[in-house]
Amino acid sequence: MGKALKHDCIGCPHCCREHQHEHSWQNILRLICGVVLFAVGILLGEVWQVALPVRLVFLLASYLVLGGDVLWHACRNIVKGRVFDENFLMSLSTLGAFALGEFYEAVAVMLLYQVGESFQARAVQRSRQAITNLMDIRPDTVTVLKDHVPQVVPPQAVAVGDVIMVKAGEKIPLDGVVLTGQSLLDTKALTGESLPRAVQVGDEVFSGCVNQSGVLTLRVTKLYGESTVAQIIELVEHAVQRKAPTENFITKFARYYTPVVVLLAVLVAVIPPLFCHGVWAEWLHRALVFLVVSCPCALVISVPLAFFVGIASSAKQGVLIKGSNYLEALQQLKTVVFDKTGTLTQGNCQVTAVLPATGYSEQQVLSYAVQAERYSQHPLAKCILASCEPTVATTELTDYQEIFGQGVRAVGEQTILVGNAELMQSQGVDYQACQQAGTKVYVAVDGVYVGCLLINDRLRADSQQAITALKQMGVQKIVMLTGDDRQVGQAVAQRLGIDEVHAELLPHAKVAQLERLLSTVQGGKVAYVGDGINDAPVLARADVGIAMGGLGSDATLEFADVVLMTDEPIRLVRAIQVAKKTKRIIWQNIIFALAVKVIFMMCGLLGVGNLWLAVFGDVGVTLLTVVNTLRLLRTKKQQ
Repeated sequence: MGKALKHDCIGCPHCCREHQHEHSWQNILRLICGVVLFAVGILLGEVWQVALPVRLVFLLASYLVLGGDVLWHACRNIVKGRVFDENFLMSLSTLGAFALGEFYEAVAVMLLYQVGESFQARAVQRSRQAITNLMDIRPDTVTVLKDHVPQVVPPQAVAVGDVIMVKAGEKIPLDGVVLTGQSLLDTKALTGESLPRAVQVGDEVFSGCVNQSGVLTLRVTKLYGESTVAQIIELVEHAVQRKAPTENFITKFARYYTPVVVLLAVLVAVIPPLFCHGVWAEWLHRALVFLVVSCPCALVISVPLAFFVGIASSAKQGVLIKGSNYLEALQQLKTVVFDKTGTLTQGNCQVTAVLPATGYSEQQVLSYAVQAERYSQHPLAKCILASCEPTVATTELTDYQEIFGQGVRAVGEQTILVGNAELMQSQGVDYQACQQAGTKVYVAVDGVYVGCLLINDRLRADSQQAITALKQMGVQKIVMLTGDDRQVGQAVAQRLGIDEVHAELLPHAKVAQLERLLSTVQGGKVAYVGDGINDAPVLARADVGIAMGGLGSDATLEFADVVLMTDEPIRLVRAIQVAKKTKRIIWQNIIFALAVKVIFMMCGLLGVGNLWLAVFGDVGVTLLTVVNTLRLLRTKKQQ
């Protein structure tokens, strides 16, 4: 067994379903033909007492119909140098049974093997449903408006800047900005959210969402190959290629295990008759039973299938995991490191206080800050502009410079500095350090300190719940790294129950702190949770880099190992729960499969049982492990 996963095609849902449907009917037809021929052979021999040569014609025909592909794969693999696999074991044991005159048993082995294959294929198909659903979010056509005339074209033919129309009930085909209309979007396939999201003119929308109500016209912002849905599909397609250590171990185990059991079977068939005066036919029969039972199908199938189902189950909940190695690492986490702004807090900060220096007014401080920050894309700059821009006038600048990790320097009629305490110190400004809790943005003009803006952020609704749940799940240390003010960082850490906080860190300092944590953790993994491109160096350095708010973010999908598609820290808890359940099921399958096989192999050596029992032992164990693995799909999607 084991061919079901090898024939997977997750790149195109339509061709994949057609291929599966065709392959399923071929299997059913083959089983029916094989069973009919086998039944005729039995009737000829047991009821009508027909001569052996006539019976053999029907039995051989049944054997070839049911086991022809097994024999073919065995021969082809031998030519390629891959001798020891399940096809070789099944072929050797059944051909040996024919040589011993056990014709019915030989055909029955192939019949039960094919029945097991059919049941297993259906089970595997169920496990892939979440991925298939994800593939279905890719649209087949797009309605483009050319001179206000709708034209239906493939999504690959649409250019950036084109205007497209999306009717109610249709999928959003490409990323874009709403030009006209308002609607509710179903984002379940991308984020796992059950509640629809309202959009109106000016809002950004992402491919893969379903338009539930009104007609929308969108201006396309990304080509099809760069769209959110295309990136997610590519991510999922490559996820199964990154194997976990457990998966690699099982592959290596099977590589050595199969030759060993073949050698043992040869010794069982040869040594007793040569040295113990045993009957050759009896010991050859026991060796064949031993061979059939020893097939490592249950292990080779159930372990990679469990990781595959775990990744699919996480995808259903809006968590994209880029490989089974990261899924396994999630259940080994001992330390989780969080960024603050945009991760544990909402990131939509606001100016809560203006503290002018002596001789200056609040309006002057705001005016200087807005003049300097209006060209910056930094979140704090956007916060200042959003809070203050309508109330102040600006002048033209002749020079502008962003000083990495410190702030900005703007030159116009005056030289304005806006940034943190490090900027003030590096520029030789004699400033007054603010002692209030919050992010401090100091303002200086022509080297003279004029005041401070105090900015605060709000915690995310589920941050406290996520931190508590992580500790309950066995995470030993929760750490927060932030570039924000030390007082702000400590206040947030105290409210959330975070064990360790390091504030006022530049990006390279965050990496240094993470490396320190990596060097101190024994027997576990360290994860870093951030919210995008600003955290890329730390995401890359952690054992598991986890990015939040990945919907529509190219950088997040590129740099992170795990992507939480919404801005909810609690989704990390969901992903870890799936990872732990996956690991439990894998070990259940391994222990169960090995225990049953050892028992059945001993029975075969002792002469208790026959080939019928042997194939039940092999096929039955495999099916039970597959069914056990499918319990992962019953993981409840929590809101």
